Amino acid sequence: MEGGGLQGGWLSAILLGLLEGLTEFLPISSTGHLIVAGHFLGEHSEGAKLFEVVIQLGAIGAVCWEYRRRLFGAALFADAAGRRLAGNLVVAFIPAAVFGAALHGVIKEYLFSPRTVAVALIVGGVVIIFVERRRRLARIVEVDEMSWRDALWVGAAQALALFPGVSRAGATIVGGMLRGLSRRTATEFSFLLAVPTMRAA
Repeated sequence: MEGGGLQGGWLSAILLGLLEGLTEFLPISSTGHLIVAGHFLGEHSEGAKLFEVVIQLGAIGAVCWEYRRRLFGAALFADAAGRRLAGNLVVAFIPAAVFGAALHGVIKEYLFSPRTVAVALIVGGVVIIFVERRRRLARIVEVDEMSWRDALWVGAAQALALFPGVSRAGATIVGGMLRGLSRRTATEFSFLLAVPTMRAA
């Protein structure tokens, strides 16, 4: 594994892979945990950073398999609901793509330290607890009911996850719930949105 950039070899790869698998589908920033764990494992090279991104391909594969009929079946474009979902995914992807391209250098240079990541993890946890404790009545209970404005709101929330340590899933789910999506709907749209977003990463 040293050719792949991990100084700790297979042991680091196994530990980081397990951490990725445990945290990817929880709203606790798998990338943030990988950065902190990599710091303690002594993995600081550019190759190690690339490894942290590449191993998330497993999560993309899992999402694609779980939603294979919705993503790759004819239904995605065969009717109005399918076309609306496809359009909403494009709209939601735009904010992260724009801000990511514009701020990539700044984020990479200044925000990938374990300290800033740890702070983001703590703040994100507090925000999730606050939102969960609020009483709310969901106005959108199915992904097909979302408008492009709802999708743009979720996409704007996802852009916050460009800050290392802010969970992409957490930001989109919380953003969706604040917009009036049910927890299940926000979670489903977050997982679907992960496919283009993580491929871009």
